[in-house]
Amino acid sequence: MRALGRAVLALATVLSTLVVALTVTTTAASADTQWSGTLTQAIDHIPVAGEDRTGYSRDKFHLWIDADGDGCNTRAEVLISEAEEAPTVGSGCSLSGGRWYSYYDGVSQTAAGDLDIDHVVPLAEAWDSGADGWSASRRESYANDLGDSHTLVGVTASLNRSKGDQDIAEWLPPINDCRYIKDWVIAKIRWGLSQDSAEKAALEDAAAGCTNSSISVTIVG
Repeated sequence: MRALGRAVLALATVLSTLVVALTVTTTAASADTQWSGTLTQAIDHIPVAGEDRTGYSRDKFHLWIDADGDGCNTRAEVLISEAEEAPTVGSGCSLSGGRWYSYYDGVSQTAAGDLDIDHVVPLAEAWDSGADGWSASRRESYANDLGDSHTLVGVTASLNRSKGDQDIAEWLPPINDCRYIKDWVIAKIRWGLSQDSAEKAALEDAAAGCTNSSISVTIVG
């Protein structure tokens, strides 16, 4: 009986240890969904890697879906969310009226058609930085990310088109560059994207003139 008792006690100890280990593992996994730090720490947190655009096509990112089935696609959802003055939402989610502030150039627009929805980190740049290895569904999620306001922004259409697929080393907005680089690093961390060495140098140079503000990012698993 004593031997049996010792065996039961030993088994209970092992099971207790396993429960603790599983709890720690689960906690660690949950913690990995959040990242917090300063702007300079965020830049250092993004892994440095070479970029390769081989195989890129914009069509590999399924744009402007209606994720919640309410009749408004991603473009319309961003415009409705970011409006300084709410537009009227009509049939087929047509938007009329409203006013939007384009932070890239400080211009207020009163016609939805004068705005583009910019992927702060362009689709081609995302491809170069790791999205080439993603599944089609993850690329779709990135292209239509309504879960974080830093990924997609409504801006003056002509300015967005002058930006194109350029990264931080090649293009910054005429004003509010500190806000832009913060949005950039948040999007990169959120989606687990890398940066090349020229991009990191440009980020560090630009960030030197910005407040080293705190950043909190929800990472997409």
